[in-house]
Amino acid sequence: MSRNWSTWLVYLFIGLAAIGFTVTLFTDTFGLIRSLLFSLIIGAIIFGAFYFLFLRKRSTNELKKYRKAVKQSKQKYKTNFTRKSSTATKPKPTFTANKSPLKHRKNAPHLRVIEGNANNKKRKNRASL
Repeated sequence: MSRNWSTWLVYLFIGLAAIGFTVTLFTDTFGLIRSLLFSLIIGAIIFGAFYFLFLRKRSTNELKKYRKAVKQSKQKYKTNFTRKSSTATKPKPTFTANKSPLKHRKNAPHLRVIEGNANNKKRKNRASL
């Protein structure tokens, strides 16, 4: 199966780049490091400009949606998420042995009882085979 000419052209450019990199590495190491750092700085500037111009605006819309959802959740559950100072502590209530501090629901909605009669199933006596 023969490869098309564009694949061979890409391999040629990669080979020439590898040869040029090794020659520059041994002949002008400081120039190579300087050009690599310059390329990284230019790339970071381009990425930063692209991020602040295009990508940042999109994330603020998501942040608005998140804040709206948090506000609705607070209204729904009527919870107070503000932190109180640690100096104003309430005394802990004392409970007797028959009263628990938490009220447990009798039927949790995510639990379900599956009724079955396990006594009707006949088990084979494997020892008598």
